[in-house]
Amino acid sequence: MKLIGPITQLLTLDSLPKKGALRDEHLEILTNAGIAIEDGKILEIGDYADLLEKAEKLNAKVIQLEGDFVALPGWIDCHTHICFGGSRAKDFTMRNAGKSYLEIAEAGGGIWDTVTQTRKLNQDELAERTISHAARHLNEGVTTIEVKSGYGLTVEEELKMLRAIQQANSNTHADLIPTCLAAHMKSRDFDGTNQEYLDSIATELFPILKSENLSNRIDSFIEKSAFSPVEIESYYQKAKELGFDLTAHADQFTTGGSEVAVRMNAKSADHLEASTEIEIALLAKSDTVAVALPGASLGLGCAFTPGRKILDQGGSLAIASDWNPGSAPMGDLLTQASILATFEKLSTAEVFSALTFRAAAALDLDDRGKLKEGLLADFNLFPTSDYREILYQQGKLKPEQVWKNGIKT
Repeated sequence: MKLIGPITQLLTLDSLPKKGALRDEHLEILTNAGIAIEDGKILEIGDYADLLEKAEKLNAKVIQLEGDFVALPGWIDCHTHICFGGSRAKDFTMRNAGKSYLEIAEAGGGIWDTVTQTRKLNQDELAERTISHAARHLNEGVTTIEVKSGYGLTVEEELKMLRAIQQANSNTHADLIPTCLAAHMKSRDFDGTNQEYLDSIATELFPILKSENLSNRIDSFIEKSAFSPVEIESYYQKAKELGFDLTAHADQFTTGGSEVAVRMNAKSADHLEASTEIEIALLAKSDTVAVALPGASLGLGCAFTPGRKILDQGGSLAIASDWNPGSAPMGDLLTQASILATFEKLSTAEVFSALTFRAAAALDLDDRGKLKEGLLADFNLFPTSDYREILYQQGKLKPEQVWKNGIKT
């Protein structure tokens, strides 16, 4: 056992529900608190003086904090693309100069540009880039990071990406959760229809994912420029039959994706910038977590996910960075969440929940996201006496200490 404290304010998030709007009055805030850890999990949380007395009797290690700190669960980023090659700075410059998506693609940009650059890297090189991105994220308090493939678009190249993610996971303190996004778009060098491409991926790639334990999550981009709701349904059905969890890039530019996600009982529907009242109502009534990606809105200059409406109708909202080389290169989860909170009028309780246990639900993880006995000892210590400073400073206040599985990183 080891004990960390005293902590000025400790926000457990334990009593908050998985769905619906939240007020800051709902937050459970412990003062002068301590966290007792054993075997990488939280053993006990409570008054520091009481825990210190127990620790001394057990001759346990005590890590005494100097100054004021606010403790929160480690952030969980449930949607990233941090395994990639190259840069798309050219796309960003052209977009800001008024060029359309089609014009950028015709000039050699877009997703296919990243596919080309990613294919040039070997597995070790991709793993090293992923490790570097994960290390920066962890330093900023993100202890669990979902990582997608999707820049390979052949069975061989998708396997290279997912093996690189697996390799990176063994070489970083953060937990990397791999997701197969082979249905990002149809590969330009595939000689066949969209449906034939999806069928080949499902037939050839899915069994290998299972046999090598490379991923238990299947994602797709449901959009006019990628795959239609009709095309993707049989692909998802095959994935479900093999026991995969589903998620979806949905309603980014046009609607239709979230309806498929809800009908297929996907764990999450991500983006949702184009969602209307119809889609919002569907999501709110379902167990599918709505994932806002403010980084993409900032990168593309488009509307934000209607988070306020989703919460007010009873839905579950998570916030993720969408860190990718094209539309969301910033990758700063806390900054993006703070900006989304301002535009969507989200309470601090709603934002903290969206970055922790509600994001965990989007990944089907129930062992993290709250500071509670028995859960993973993943937590951040912010150098402040008031939790409200964290969003108030719009991402400039970073954690001074990041703990993952009970170890200070």
